[in-house]
Amino acid sequence: MEIILAKSAGFCFGVKRATQMAFEASEDHEHICSLGPIIHSPQVVEKLAEKGVEVVDRVEAIPQGAVIIRSHGVTSEEMRAILARDLTVVDATCPFVKKAQEYAARLAANGYSVIIVGEAEHPEVQGIVSYADGGKVRVVANAAEAAALPRMGKVGIVAQTTQSFDNLRQVADICLEKCQELHVFNTICDATTVRQNEARAIAREVDVMLVIGGFNSANTSRLAQICREILPATHHIETAGEIERTWFDGAGRIGITAGASTPRWLIDEVVSRVAELADPGGK
Repeated sequence: MEIILAKSAGFCFGVKRATQMAFEASEDHEHICSLGPIIHSPQVVEKLAEKGVEVVDRVEAIPQGAVIIRSHGVTSEEMRAILARDLTVVDATCPFVKKAQEYAARLAANGYSVIIVGEAEHPEVQGIVSYADGGKVRVVANAAEAAALPRMGKVGIVAQTTQSFDNLRQVADICLEKCQELHVFNTICDATTVRQNEARAIAREVDVMLVIGGFNSANTSRLAQICREILPATHHIETAGEIERTWFDGAGRIGITAGASTPRWLIDEVVSRVAELADPGGK
């Protein structure tokens, strides 16, 4: 079997920055936690736990010491509550997420109805929503949900940073017909677009596709969805131990990509395991 590994697979800039900040902070502070998992990779979160970084889910549960703000960011209310306490703050929010928060706040302050293209339950989206403080804000996942929106005067759109550009464009096209003025900020991270385009290209050329990353990772799940639409023989996995030999029966080319929260060592383990299975003597 031939193995084709996506060049862009693995950590994006924001995740690499956040994890580096977290590991460095774990060395500098005796008492440290993160508000929510630093990134959507259970394996990285586990390694940070070994370094003493506890994950808490509420500001009230943060002990004295240092707190890491996850790459997805937190809500404006949570940030205000954190700053009101005597804590050392390590803000690892992705700069691209911060930009989306700033645009949402600006649009709301200028009287726009704010539409956020994304997943309503995702922590990044919940954070962006909170920065449109006092404004009319709605979250839509796709064109179908956008079609159900009422008519509005001034509409501003921002996107969850891991959305696909096609989804953002479809929502924007529908909103254009529902308002008198439309202001769109393309807040999709370039790394997301690169990964998705590369995944599409590889999926068209292989017999089996593996997408590596946390099952709770939105961008990894989206990569798997994109690949599966092209190639049904697509498998979303977190670790090499989940690979099944039967997936590769009759396969000549295997494609591998990974989400933006997937560390390189997990990718290397998967590549090694697939290489073993490609060997006639592999088990």
